[in-house]
Amino acid sequence: MTDAKKSLPIKKIVAGIFFAILALALSTVTPSIEVAWVTAVLVLTIYLFAFEIVDVDVAAISIMVILGLTTLLAPFMGLSEGLVDTQNIFNGFSSNAVMSIIAVMIIGAGLDKTGLMTKVAAFILKVGGTTEARIIPIISGTVAFISSFMQNVGATALFLPVVSRISARSGLPMSRLLMPMGFCAILGGTVTMVGSSPLILLNDLIITSNHAMPADQQMEQWSLFSVTPIGVSLVITGILYFVLMGRFVLPKSSGEGSTAGNTVDYFKDIYDLNYELFEVEVPANSNLVGKKLDDVESAERIRIIASHTGADDQRVGPGGLARDLGIQADTVLGILAAPKNLLAFVENHNLVLRSELQTFTDALSSAKSGIADIVIPPGSSLIGKSARDLWMRKTYGIAMVALHRNGETLREGDNIRNLPLEAGDTLVVHTSWEALARLQKDKNFVVVTTEFPHEETRPNKVGWAGLFFAIALGMVLFTDLRLSIALLTGAIGMVLSGVLNIDEAYEAVSWKTVFLLASLIPLGLAVETSGTAFWIAEQTLLVVGDMPVWVIQVAVAALATFFTLVMSNVGATVLLVPLAVNIAMGVDGADPAIFALTVAIATSNSFLIPTHQVNALIMGPGGYRVPDFMKAGSIMTILFLIVSMTVMNLIF
Repeated sequence: MTDAKKSLPIKKIVAGIFFAILALALSTVTPSIEVAWVTAVLVLTIYLFAFEIVDVDVAAISIMVILGLTTLLAPFMGLSEGLVDTQNIFNGFSSNAVMSIIAVMIIGAGLDKTGLMTKVAAFILKVGGTTEARIIPIISGTVAFISSFMQNVGATALFLPVVSRISARSGLPMSRLLMPMGFCAILGGTVTMVGSSPLILLNDLIITSNHAMPADQQMEQWSLFSVTPIGVSLVITGILYFVLMGRFVLPKSSGEGSTAGNTVDYFKDIYDLNYELFEVEVPANSNLVGKKLDDVESAERIRIIASHTGADDQRVGPGGLARDLGIQADTVLGILAAPKNLLAFVENHNLVLRSELQTFTDALSSAKSGIADIVIPPGSSLIGKSARDLWMRKTYGIAMVALHRNGETLREGDNIRNLPLEAGDTLVVHTSWEALARLQKDKNFVVVTTEFPHEETRPNKVGWAGLFFAIALGMVLFTDLRLSIALLTGAIGMVLSGVLNIDEAYEAVSWKTVFLLASLIPLGLAVETSGTAFWIAEQTLLVVGDMPVWVIQVAVAALATFFTLVMSNVGATVLLVPLAVNIAMGVDGADPAIFALTVAIATSNSFLIPTHQVNALIMGPGGYRVPDFMKAGSIMTILFLIVSMTVMNLIF
């Protein structure tokens, strides 16, 4: 066991002692025993999350159970009743937020099932290439725009399948793409007054506060685009942050949502082959023009697996490529070869080698094609015939790049396509997953590679998927119907119309996310009903009460930021807006409406831990841990406060 592994439990124990002492110290200054116990549970939650004592969803469920047990243990804790009524302890599972998340996951899966998200991903890749610096702004900016008019969790869930496809095609891990997208979805909610629940609530809270204010101090309501300069500034800040600092703050792991294994690693590890995918252009002055594939492949020890000539002539898979295909000027070739052989080929024929896949980014992505092992069984009718006899590439859509026989691996250039096949031969082929799925049903082959993407898509259902998505979105934007009902209408429509079957709908839901959010809702309820939230706010504002207006405003924003980490942003807004208005009325030069807006904006500053619905949603697919959020989120939290306060004071 390494020293690092030995020291890890010690760090957790020391931290646990520190947090226990902190909880005891806070209990001596709290106004009531109820507030003391809720504060202790809050401290325990932060400890479990920060040091990952158990999985984050297990921690959340444990906190929910502890709150439920306080009803039984109340006499021993000095309480007259439990911290949360046991009748309400499971309300989180039927909450608007949790049901909305379930619905948007199903809607997103339905859109993906039709192949629509694949097309969106292909378009983004066509525009942005395969580099983080270009893909992150496109994805994040698009999601931010969408979330300015719909719930940010809905926008995030909608784009999860898109990011998955982009990750597969570009080779970028999901962990490098999902956090920028998620953070910008949250930031996008500040672009309009309908982008987030706190901003939607704000005008109602202002109307309520006006009832208790003198006529000459009445606050005006905010219009739809009043916050747009603030929101746009925050979105731009978020995008620039990840473009410039992403390599330092984003985790390197591929996450749970990553696709199948890397082609290059597969070759090297299993067959000791260092083949890679390349893309070359054939200029008009190349001596390759006019030759057939068969004229160059064996001699140059390369394998041509894709060809593109003109706007619509792209050949990949069964019926696409054959050895008698002629090579024309301005053709783009997709090639599988060892780097040294490829470079020699390029030099010999005056070709242009591209630095990355461009034409075949989608067709040769790891989500659509890759390396597979196929064995010739004893009863196969192909025994005694060669790959050349069978026109294997044209007939079956498999390009043989190696043949493994009797412990020896023969490569391209070793006459492998002229060798009669024998029972037990293992063919190493490059193929589309669609073609490989068909070969699984062919008795002449035994497909060894089973872990490959080959989901059944239903492009014929794209109309139904689009219809029910539009219905759900229309209800969200243009009716007062509860968000969860509107989204569940779209979700159940996906099932009833056959876009998804019910088992696929269940599989689309990340139950870890559901339990994480639902289990934390009772904690927010305890913080609100026990008076803990009001006490924390009161103590914080006592400290800054005599300072300049901008300092008090920053303190209000910081307080709202803290509250939104441990309770719902709606709850934090309802609690803090009246308090902020009253503070502003007692401070010379302070505008109560701006202080109210400060609270509603700052409750979107939720990046430190995965308690926000968006962060919880991306945690599983991105393979993130709590420290990943703390690392990237701490800087984002500070930037949010600086930018929002600066722009707000410049404009208002």
